[in-house]
Amino acid sequence: MRTPEAPPSPAAPASPPTVDPADPVWDAACRAHVLTDAERATFERDGFLVVRSALGPDPIAKLRAVAATVDSEYRTEPGIGPYHVCNQHDLFGRDEVYLDLIDLPTTFPKVFGILGWHIQCFHTQLIVTPTAPAGAIAGAYGWHQDNNRMNLDLGAGIQPRVSVKVGYFLTDLPTRGMGNLCVVPGSHLSGRPTVPFGEQPPGAVEVTAAAGDAIVFDRRLWHSASTNRSPQTRVFLTVGYSHRWLRPKSAMDLGPLRDSLPPIRRQLLGATTSPNAWFDPTDDDVPLRAWIAANLGDDAVIA
Repeated sequence: MRTPEAPPSPAAPASPPTVDPADPVWDAACRAHVLTDAERATFERDGFLVVRSALGPDPIAKLRAVAATVDSEYRTEPGIGPYHVCNQHDLFGRDEVYLDLIDLPTTFPKVFGILGWHIQCFHTQLIVTPTAPAGAIAGAYGWHQDNNRMNLDLGAGIQPRVSVKVGYFLTDLPTRGMGNLCVVPGSHLSGRPTVPFGEQPPGAVEVTAAAGDAIVFDRRLWHSASTNRSPQTRVFLTVGYSHRWLRPKSAMDLGPLRDSLPPIRRQLLGATTSPNAWFDPTDDDVPLRAWIAANLGDDAVIA
């Protein structure tokens, strides 16, 4: 008697993709905005790079609407007056309008062109600066480098880059005196700032920009807030990127939403296969590496 054939084994489930599902619009946009040799030279020389028209009118309007709501709620808190600066951190889990900034094609290729593929989002911040009171001192105040304690622990002298920020201008800043970001070009190679509070270092400039422009800057760059002496409220938003082994400054907690996002966004929001993957990643931990190789070539993959 013939033994019946065993039924075929069920097919093994497909492995999750290590590169974002085909999104030709995003892919093409990223390829169109890769860091150029001229931009790299500017960034290495000055410590920052301005990206014009990084955001279009629709996302600007949406982000400003969210910022207005946040600022309005902030003004109701005890002890907060009309001149206090609203400073909110950890944005991604607060409103989905922020999610497209994680891998925005006009700026994100600049970031991985500078830092490479082993990166994450480690910090986000919204700053709403109202008109200062009459008689407020003009100019910058509080010159610093980012990452606080890191600067002391790494010691004196020129420190490693470690992270960069992308700052989005959500209001027009055509002239000085509007609460502009202030920077000292080239100061990322000058060690820690020793500028007394209220004084201006040589070479300091106030960055002017149109709404929708962005600035990518090295965390070592000397920079400062400044007084807004204009009648307009200034709105500025930053997304910080770092190597994945740096502890994040923001929680980046999206709950179950993170698992529904494309792989590269999950990488940037802290998804990992094991604790050791922060230091020795597998392909599944860093789908950005495969995307760069597939779209820009193996030569573009920074070791």
